[in-house]
Amino acid sequence: RWFTHFYVVSVLWNGFLVICLFRAEFLGESLPSWIQDIHHALGRDSQSRDTADSEHFSALLVLLLLWLHSCRRLAECLWTSVFSSGVIHIVQYCFGLGYYIAVGSTVLCQVPTNVRNGKKLSVQICWYHIIGVMMYIWASLHQHRCLAILANLRKSRSGKVVSLSHSVPFGDWFESVSCPHYFAELLIYVSMAITLGMHNVTWWCVVMYVLFNQALAAVLCHEFYQKNFSSYPKHRKAFIPLLF
Repeated sequence: RWFTHFYVVSVLWNGFLVICLFRAEFLGESLPSWIQDIHHALGRDSQSRDTADSEHFSALLVLLLLWLHSCRRLAECLWTSVFSSGVIHIVQYCFGLGYYIAVGSTVLCQVPTNVRNGKKLSVQICWYHIIGVMMYIWASLHQHRCLAILANLRKSRSGKVVSLSHSVPFGDWFESVSCPHYFAELLIYVSMAITLGMHNVTWWCVVMYVLFNQALAAVLCHEFYQKNFSSYPKHRKAFIPLLF
């Protein structure tokens, strides 16, 4: 349940960045000076000013997708998920708060200097925008379904919470892997990499972090299921269907 704090921070911070970038893209306003100072400190002012408008729009679109993802996850934490009494380490908690601030700032750092200084740009929708958004919607729907399945294991048919114990989930992607919601998280970040045009090395580094982070969590959950449920389906993988 402490993850709720992460999504509150993400909704507020990344929502603010979306507004700032939207105003820069379509109203020709400059980004706040303190944001430009951060970009200057990170050496982002050396970017080419000749970047295609489609890449400018890509950053805005990915930032919007990231904000929508945080909104959905916050809503699920508040109204869908049923949490046990587990706790989180203070280091992990602080890292999580910083992560959702840093990941939105990472997207904003991909925006060229001319947008930051107030040059109004046009919107150019490309094929990779469409593919990325479609993949994002597909993965998000499956993640929500899997989280709802986990929550319903602890609820009665009337929706009342009747248990906080763990049970074996079935349905949707649970038929293939133990942690499909983690796999869906990876797909969501991959969809954003596609939306950025698939050549953004910085964002692929973010994807690699999500891959190893979610894979580790999935393996630990998979081992927990196998240890505590003797009849646990043996064909299920931990993280990626048929592979891992």
